[in-house]
Amino acid sequence: MSISRSAAGKIASDDFSMSPADFGLYGATVLVWGVSWYAVKLQAGPVSPEVSVFWRFVLAAFIMMSWARIKGARLAFPRFDHVRFAALGGFIFSTNFVLFYYGSHYVPSGLLSVVFSLTSIFNMLLGFAIFGQKISRRVLIGALLGFTGIALMFRPQIFAQGATGFDTGALTGLAFCIGGTLSFCFGNMVSAANQRAGISVLSANAWGMVYGATLLGIFAFLKGESFVIDWTPTYVGTLVYLAVFATIVAFACYLTLLGRIGSARAGYATVMFPVVALLVSTALEDFHWSADVLAGLAAVLAGNIFVLRSSRR
Repeated sequence: MSISRSAAGKIASDDFSMSPADFGLYGATVLVWGVSWYAVKLQAGPVSPEVSVFWRFVLAAFIMMSWARIKGARLAFPRFDHVRFAALGGFIFSTNFVLFYYGSHYVPSGLLSVVFSLTSIFNMLLGFAIFGQKISRRVLIGALLGFTGIALMFRPQIFAQGATGFDTGALTGLAFCIGGTLSFCFGNMVSAANQRAGISVLSANAWGMVYGATLLGIFAFLKGESFVIDWTPTYVGTLVYLAVFATIVAFACYLTLLGRIGSARAGYATVMFPVVALLVSTALEDFHWSADVLAGLAAVLAGNIFVLRSSRR
């Protein structure tokens, strides 16, 4: 989506007020994504992560393409734009999700969301590594707080075996989550490039989901996976929820918010939805709150706020 002059001026200025529409987009993003982590957990089972995400984006891409045609959105683009769409599909609408699906096999759903909330920190670090952007002291403090918080929150999982050694499953889950977060961050950069080129969120997401589903289908086929769906009510219900709400609705809200108020404030959504996810995990997965978890969550939230406030300066 191209950013209007008024929105661009609003982002560039010191006026950080938000309209009722902005708050609505923000609330929808936090709530839908907060619940979606438990839905991902419920998908872990007989269907491989690649195939689950494949069917999720086949459904999402069909709906998005149909909606784009109904709305009269532009769908014909030159070849170079399709390269960006393929990159968007590869980073956000395939790899990102598959890695988190794998991570859900090893750790509670609430912890998946906490790792993902480090998106703002990873964005800053990648900006430094790739584009040479200067990192302020506030960003370094925020990154230190964020990674310390993750270590504290995962400590009960990693050391679940006590003195006998590490829980390699928890470490594996953490690695998958970090990989998924990095993939999402690269996808954010591609999405920002699409918006700067004047391509609407609806058009970019529709094509991105088509490419994401295609890449997943090829990958699953090469792995020899079966494309059979688990027709239980739980699996089908979560598949529909993830495809329609967590993918189409939430991503449209988040990326639209990104264009309306800028990445700094939109990023606060990734700070808040882990709280929702952890509450859901507490109620439905018997997630236990220890002193380490409370201290870790506080550190992660504080680290994100440090980074996001720094990006507004």
